[in-house]
Amino acid sequence: MKEKLLTALPCLPESLQRHVHPIITNPDFKGVINADDVDLLQLHSALETPALLLSLLPLAAAYSVAPISDFNVGAIARAGSGNLYFGANYEFTNQALFNSVHAEQAAINNAFSHHESAILDITVTDSPCGHCRQFMNELHCAPELSVNLKATGIKTLATLLPDSFGPIDLGISESLLAAKPVNLTLQQPSDSRLVQMALKAANDSYAPYSHCHAGIALKTTTGTVIAGRYIENAAFNPSLSPLQSVLINLNLAGFRLADIAAMILVEKAETKMSHAQATQVLVSEIGVENYQHLYAH
Repeated sequence: MKEKLLTALPCLPESLQRHVHPIITNPDFKGVINADDVDLLQLHSALETPALLLSLLPLAAAYSVAPISDFNVGAIARAGSGNLYFGANYEFTNQALFNSVHAEQAAINNAFSHHESAILDITVTDSPCGHCRQFMNELHCAPELSVNLKATGIKTLATLLPDSFGPIDLGISESLLAAKPVNLTLQQPSDSRLVQMALKAANDSYAPYSHCHAGIALKTTTGTVIAGRYIENAAFNPSLSPLQSVLINLNLAGFRLADIAAMILVEKAETKMSHAQATQVLVSEIGVENYQHLYAH
């Protein structure tokens, strides 16, 4: 992954390149630029925030995995904390297209995984599709959210998605990034760190419509543990599965699918839906042999 980021570096303005280099080559860099570094980049480049974000997009797009479309999309979510969260599209060969993750989804998932409480704006390499506009509309800050595009400038989400349908239409007042965690417990207690991480991800997930809270934790061959959470959507289909979430985070951490050694799905029992079958299909295609599915209540 570092090689891809370094390949994208020359696409940035020269005033940014040498100041960005130590950030992206840091071993702990996982697609997040903290607020202090953002301030320094603005100071050294003399770029206003929208221009700075547009300039950084090639780095976000470097995370793209697009073996089907060969169309690399990058997105950056700017959180209320001032941190920047990268995201990129992710496609799976030999699988249905509905498994694909859009760049805007990936960036929001990145911010959600870091417990951000607000997203101020999203900067994208290309105009967001309707699927992504609906996904962004799930954010509790959607009424104030703006989208930054190189071709057409800054537009509000409300302009891009007029007469929208969202959480409020289904009676949900605490939507994405504002909803409180739940308190599930495992049906069969376990002290396993991987199981506990999956349980925490399930408790932190967002599922106000189905209440099928779910999380996945995986362990890489090097022992790194990464988690992902379910993100539900009022329109249902744009929802992000816990498997999609964890694989996005795996990619941002610089790992490949072949680096997965073990994976555990924890989901709430006795709901009207389940992530089990869809997860099993993709996990089998990926080739993860050490996979478990556990229930919580």
